Amino acid sequence: MNYSTSQLTTEEMLFVNSEVEKRKPNLLVAYLLWFFLGGFGGHRFYFKKTGSAIGMLALMVISLALTLVLVGFVGLFIVGVWTLVDAFLMPGWQQREVENIERETIAQLEAREQRQAGF
Repeated sequence: MNYSTSQLTTEEMLFVNSEVEKRKPNLLVAYLLWFFLGGFGGHRFYFKKTGSAIGMLALMVISLALTLVLVGFVGLFIVGVWTLVDAFLMPGWQQREVENIERETIAQLEAREQRQAGF
Protein backbone atom coordinates (compact mmCIF):
# COMPACT_ATOMS: atom_id res chain seq x y z
CA MET A 1 0.00 0.00 0.00
CA ASN A 2 1.39 3.43 -0.96
CA TYR A 3 0.51 6.25 1.36
CA SER A 4 0.50 9.91 0.58
CA THR A 5 0.45 12.64 3.17
CA SER A 6 -3.29 13.12 2.58
CA GLN A 7 -3.96 9.52 3.69
CA LEU A 8 -2.14 9.81 7.01
CA THR A 9 -3.86 10.18 10.34
CA THR A 10 -3.19 13.27 12.41
CA GLU A 11 -0.82 11.32 14.65
CA GLU A 12 1.11 9.97 11.66
CA MET A 13 1.30 13.42 10.07
CA LEU A 14 2.66 14.87 13.31
CA PHE A 15 5.30 12.12 13.31
CA VAL A 16 6.25 12.89 9.69
CA ASN A 17 6.46 16.62 10.44
CA SER A 18 8.61 16.05 13.52
CA GLU A 19 11.01 13.87 11.50
CA VAL A 20 11.24 16.53 8.80
CA GLU A 21 11.98 19.24 11.35
CA LYS A 22 14.67 17.11 13.04
CA ARG A 23 16.42 16.01 9.86
CA LYS A 24 16.06 18.77 7.28
CA PRO A 25 19.06 20.97 6.50
CA ASN A 26 18.89 24.43 8.04
CA LEU A 27 19.00 27.18 5.39
CA LEU A 28 20.64 29.65 7.77
CA VAL A 29 23.51 27.22 8.36
CA ALA A 30 23.70 26.58 4.62
CA TYR A 31 23.92 30.28 3.78
CA LEU A 32 26.54 30.86 6.49
CA LEU A 33 28.61 28.03 5.01
CA TRP A 34 28.01 29.48 1.56
CA PHE A 35 29.12 32.95 2.68
CA PHE A 36 32.25 31.91 4.55
CA LEU A 37 33.25 28.66 2.79
CA GLY A 38 31.30 28.81 -0.47
CA GLY A 39 34.32 28.83 -2.73
CA PHE A 40 35.55 25.69 -1.03
CA GLY A 41 32.19 23.92 -1.38
CA GLY A 42 31.22 24.03 2.30
CA HIS A 43 27.52 24.45 1.54
CA ARG A 44 27.61 21.58 -0.96
CA PHE A 45 29.16 19.25 1.64
CA TYR A 46 26.35 20.31 4.02
CA PHE A 47 23.72 19.30 1.43
CA LYS A 48 25.53 15.96 0.87
CA LYS A 49 26.52 16.90 -2.68
CA THR A 50 29.95 15.43 -2.04
CA GLY A 51 31.07 14.86 -5.63
CA SER A 52 30.48 18.43 -6.79
CA ALA A 53 31.77 19.77 -3.45
CA ILE A 54 35.07 17.97 -3.98
CA GLY A 55 35.19 19.31 -7.53
CA MET A 56 34.59 22.84 -6.29
CA LEU A 57 37.21 22.45 -3.58
CA ALA A 58 39.77 21.08 -6.05
CA LEU A 59 39.09 23.87 -8.54
CA MET A 60 39.49 26.47 -5.81
CA VAL A 61 42.75 25.00 -4.50
CA ILE A 62 44.20 24.68 -8.00
CA SER A 63 43.09 28.21 -8.88
CA LEU A 64 44.61 29.64 -5.73
CA ALA A 65 47.87 27.83 -6.44
CA LEU A 66 47.91 29.06 -10.04
CA THR A 67 47.06 32.60 -8.97
CA LEU A 68 50.53 32.75 -7.50
CA VAL A 69 51.82 32.51 -11.06
CA LEU A 70 49.05 34.83 -12.37
CA VAL A 71 47.10 32.33 -14.49
CA GLY A 72 44.52 31.07 -12.01
CA PHE A 73 42.09 33.97 -12.19
CA VAL A 74 39.85 32.13 -14.66
CA GLY A 75 39.37 29.32 -12.15
CA LEU A 76 38.62 31.80 -9.39
CA PHE A 77 36.05 33.47 -11.64
CA ILE A 78 34.42 30.11 -12.40
CA VAL A 79 34.26 29.20 -8.71
CA GLY A 80 32.83 32.65 -7.93
CA VAL A 81 30.04 32.30 -10.49
CA TRP A 82 29.37 28.70 -9.40
CA THR A 83 29.10 29.82 -5.78
CA LEU A 84 26.76 32.68 -6.69
CA VAL A 85 24.46 30.36 -8.65
CA ASP A 86 24.39 27.94 -5.69
CA ALA A 87 22.91 30.70 -3.51
CA PHE A 88 19.75 30.52 -5.61
CA LEU A 89 19.70 26.71 -5.79
CA MET A 90 19.93 25.99 -2.06
CA PRO A 91 16.22 26.49 -1.20
CA GLY A 92 15.35 23.88 -3.86
CA TRP A 93 17.94 21.49 -2.44
CA GLN A 94 16.36 21.88 0.99
CA GLN A 95 12.88 21.25 -0.42
CA ARG A 96 14.04 18.05 -2.16
CA GLU A 97 15.61 16.89 1.09
CA VAL A 98 12.33 17.55 2.93
CA GLU A 99 10.46 15.51 0.31
CA ASN A 100 12.97 12.65 0.68
CA ILE A 101 12.59 12.70 4.46
CA GLU A 102 8.80 12.63 4.13
CA ARG A 103 8.96 9.65 1.73
CA GLU A 104 11.33 7.73 4.03
CA THR A 105 9.20 8.41 7.09
CA ILE A 106 5.99 7.38 5.33
CA ALA A 107 7.72 4.19 4.17
CA GLN A 108 8.68 3.50 7.80
CA LEU A 109 5.07 3.99 8.83
CA GLU A 110 3.91 1.62 6.08
CA ALA A 111 6.41 -1.03 7.16
CA ARG A 112 5.35 -0.67 10.80
CA GLU A 113 1.67 -1.03 9.86
CA GLN A 114 2.40 -4.09 7.73
CA ARG A 115 4.32 -5.71 10.58
CA GLN A 116 1.45 -5.03 12.98
CA ALA A 117 -1.10 -6.37 10.47
CA GLY A 118 0.93 -9.57 10.13
CA PHE A 119 0.46 -10.46 13.79
